[in-house]
Amino acid sequence: MTLETKSGYQLDESSEDISTNPTGSTPFKEVAAAQLSRRRLLQGSLAVAATSFFLPASVYAKGMGKSLAPGQNRGPLLNFAPLTIKDATAAGGKTITISPDYEYQVLIPWGTPINPDSGIAPYEGDPGSRPTSAEQEQMIGIGHDGMWFFPSNLPDVLATEVRRGSELPAQARRRVLSSSSGMLCVNHEYGTNPHLLGKASPESLEDVRLSQAAHGVSVVAIGRDWRGKWDVVPSALSRRITGNTEVTFSGPVAGSPLLENPIGNTPQGTLNNCGSGPTPWGTYLTCEENFNGYFGSSDASIGGFDALQDEAYGRYGFSRFGFGYSWHVYDERFDLKNGNYANESNRFGWIVEIDPFDGAQTPVKRTALGRFKHEAAAVKELEDGRIAVYMGDDQRGDYCYKYESNEPWRKSIAAGMSPLDDGKLYVARFDQGSNGNDGQGTGVWIELTSANSAIANAGLDTQDKVLTYARLAADAVGATPMDRPEWSTIGKEGEVYWTLTNNDRKDDGQGELSEANPIFENTDGYIIATTDTSETTFTWNLFLLARNTRSPDDPKTAIDSQDLSFANYQAPADEGANVFTDPDAAFADPFGRLFIGTDGGQPDGLQDQLVVFDTNTGEYRRLLMGVNSDEITGLAPTPDFGTLFTNTQHPGDGDPKATNFPAKTDGVTIPRDATIVIRRKDGGIVGS
Repeated sequence: MTLETKSGYQLDESSEDISTNPTGSTPFKEVAAAQLSRRRLLQGSLAVAATSFFLPASVYAKGMGKSLAPGQNRGPLLNFAPLTIKDATAAGGKTITISPDYEYQVLIPWGTPINPDSGIAPYEGDPGSRPTSAEQEQMIGIGHDGMWFFPSNLPDVLATEVRRGSELPAQARRRVLSSSSGMLCVNHEYGTNPHLLGKASPESLEDVRLSQAAHGVSVVAIGRDWRGKWDVVPSALSRRITGNTEVTFSGPVAGSPLLENPIGNTPQGTLNNCGSGPTPWGTYLTCEENFNGYFGSSDASIGGFDALQDEAYGRYGFSRFGFGYSWHVYDERFDLKNGNYANESNRFGWIVEIDPFDGAQTPVKRTALGRFKHEAAAVKELEDGRIAVYMGDDQRGDYCYKYESNEPWRKSIAAGMSPLDDGKLYVARFDQGSNGNDGQGTGVWIELTSANSAIANAGLDTQDKVLTYARLAADAVGATPMDRPEWSTIGKEGEVYWTLTNNDRKDDGQGELSEANPIFENTDGYIIATTDTSETTFTWNLFLLARNTRSPDDPKTAIDSQDLSFANYQAPADEGANVFTDPDAAFADPFGRLFIGTDGGQPDGLQDQLVVFDTNTGEYRRLLMGVNSDEITGLAPTPDFGTLFTNTQHPGDGDPKATNFPAKTDGVTIPRDATIVIRRKDGGIVGS
């Protein structure tokens, strides 16, 4: 998530854009020389590797339906007319544009009641009013981001498989799982004060409560009628999880003094929920990213209660004014100078597990997965039944992480335990390979444990400290700084793919040039793939440079003298007709199509967009383009792949002069984040 917005419609999120990593760790610096051909970049490693973006293979196998049988993944996959640059820009960014072979529907925009029988009137963008905090607690929030669709009969299917002792056949599973009703979990990452409150700063505790109520997660029941239209349906399972919802902690940090405040307040809230991931056992993982921005100080300084925490404040980007929310002015638990709440900030920055089929469940923060700016979580089942979770820390110059459970997940679940509570956390060090000149290499997963003398010598002498201050532990062992690791996902053969959205601040010391980060001023981003060769080692390859989708006459294709030579620009075959940059959200279907949602300034007058790849050939086409200043994020299919849900986040940055989406253009109505339901007009597979 990046904010580069119009004056009056932005937060001071400089803490996100500016690296807080002081280490300058660069495990390898040798310059690579060989060129990689476009076929190697787009048809080779991409075609082989990217077939399971976003969706863990284990989820297909255990929760959402396996891949197709052999022979069903052949032939051309992209048979839709691409959305051209001319057609995409014709609407001037006021409304969403889509391929002529497709149609879309707007679903659950900000302000939609989560239960249609609640009697609460929807908020539809009236600039002269806003919901009350009490109303917002029963409405869809703002800042739609990561999401997942859980078929309404998924619990029954999973229970049936447990009883029969084996999984249903792949095609049977896809037919059995409902594609017309289910629970949709949607993250609500953030909302600016002008957008959400209609003012630059809160003026009361009620204003703060409204903002807090618009954050978090929506768990909402949806269904499709016989005409194909989706809508919210009544359900006791629908609920909002907000900045004030009671939560609990599990794992090694649960019960630690690091989570206790002198005032003894109950843990509450989840904030800045960015990416997400489903688990094989049918739950939803939501990731807390830029949590630091909600805290501020009533004094010119911050902290002062504990030396280690003061160090961590700087490393996690806390500041006196945060991102400008000013919650601390009216809600003292967000005041970094209030000793009664000395450890409140340690209660955020975790991955939170939510059961979409239990409306009374208390969300659980899983501390074994570490505390940092989590972007997403990709879960993979290992050969021995244990699970691994791959997570990026979304900031310039930060790291890639992995968690592995100690026990098989089925054994843990059967014993009433969570596989996310007992395991090891690792951080990645990327090394170059023996050739050192081809954008491929090896790497090491370094365990983050207080038994490591380098970590203990950094003041992290107990495991609760290691996990709570995971960034400091990763610094101590020489992890590789990366160009904003965002979404992670698992390929068919267990490969892991990481989207690196951008980093054009290396000249300011925010990150290091290396073979795994080969572009000096990396404005366009890229994707890297890793394959574990053991629990602690992996291989990696760089296989997609977004700069290579630009037209040859684009000035941004110029090569910086400091770029590594194998990363030099390669002109695309389509001459840039389907250009995209800043890859972020990603999802691959089992047919070989890869969907990428972008987050960043796009070339040629385009807004952020959704692009589809045929991973067998490297061909890619533009399917959808968003509205002015939005982000296309969150991707979730129905089991039959006839419907794809995605989101437009912060349309117009909340400025009604930029867009009024989803309302008709009038220059007045406040734009609202919304889920976009995508379907082929002929009812076929989405992306085909």
